[in-house]
Amino acid sequence: MKRLAFFPGCLIPARYPAMEFAIRQVMPRLGIDIVDLPEASCCPDPIYFKSKDKLSWLCVAARNLTLAEDRGLDVFTNCSGCTATLSEAYHLLKDEELRAQVNARLARIGREYRGTIRVRHIVTILRDVVGYDAVQQSVVRPLAGLRLAIHYGCHLLKPSRIMQVDDPNNPEVMENLVAAIGGEPVRHRNWYLCCGKACQREEVPAEMMHDLLASVHSEHADILCLICPTCFGQFDYGQHKVAQQYGEGFSTPAVYFFQLLAFAQGVPYEKLGFETQRFKPECLRDLPFMEPEPEPAPAPVAAEAAPVAAEPAPAEAPPSPS
Repeated sequence: MKRLAFFPGCLIPARYPAMEFAIRQVMPRLGIDIVDLPEASCCPDPIYFKSKDKLSWLCVAARNLTLAEDRGLDVFTNCSGCTATLSEAYHLLKDEELRAQVNARLARIGREYRGTIRVRHIVTILRDVVGYDAVQQSVVRPLAGLRLAIHYGCHLLKPSRIMQVDDPNNPEVMENLVAAIGGEPVRHRNWYLCCGKACQREEVPAEMMHDLLASVHSEHADILCLICPTCFGQFDYGQHKVAQQYGEGFSTPAVYFFQLLAFAQGVPYEKLGFETQRFKPECLRDLPFMEPEPEPAPAPVAAEAAPVAAEPAPAEAPPSPS
């Protein structure tokens, strides 16, 4: 088992615990030993907190990274925003002067950031540590016949020199993971758009979401597969709001990828939190388990040959008369 520190962040444990449940079901089956960081705090937020007080933002992020350093383990996250914060902190703290400022603050609580561990998004663990073949081999209930539109979001891919996840202009990791669990990945024409959550003017995210959802709808996708909890919130209840606002019939269920992977590995539909969604992925319910491969027939046992009777010794000739 490969041991990795797990940074679940705030949003998933607090609002979407089924996503964390799915990860804790999936990763041990793929050879990953999850090591929790119970002392961890918020990452913190990569947009609002950072824009208000960047040095404090960086100190909080560095403190979280020291928790993984104490254990000598690389850290993985399940949230694109957390990955963005921790990865940017790792990148910025290569600057010795800035690191000294941060460590001066951390010294007040007996901590020091050393820069000895890596930050990874969970999808890169599946790609680079586990491997697509192992993911495919773990599937017992493939998503055969389902079309899954892919939504990468912003923070997973950009800025690419910091995130180092995939080519931001032509990513493949999510398409390959969807294919590994038996689904058909669909790259709709507006795949690169933001969900709009961070926009300050309300009409801007509504327009962006409308354009993206219209693109998904035109592809007749069964599911909108994503990897960011913030994007999920936008495309679940937010999709209903946008559909009403624009008079559209949008109703594509948004699903976090690791819930789909857990389902494909055999975790029951009812345990994965789908009942809490505005748009439920009912298309999953009727998917069958794979037929077990028949056991190979035993090789026929050759019949033992009957023992060959020994030929009788030739009779001795009678003595000739003298």
